[in-house]
Amino acid sequence: MVTAVRPDDVVARVEVQAGPHRIVSPVTREAVEDLGLAVGVTVTARVTSTDVHLELP
Repeated sequence: MVTAVRPDDVVARVEVQAGPHRIVSPVTREAVEDLGLAVGVTVTARVTSTDVHLELP
């Protein structure tokens, strides 16, 4: 679940609570708006060795 969205000019900092873990990911502001990411939205976080991908269920 998204717990915080802190937008800046180009990039937003998105925080996700995944069980006991907190994941913080930079996401373009355009993607935040397109996906409708906001506090309380349920997302899937896919973590690779270099990136975090957020997807809507």
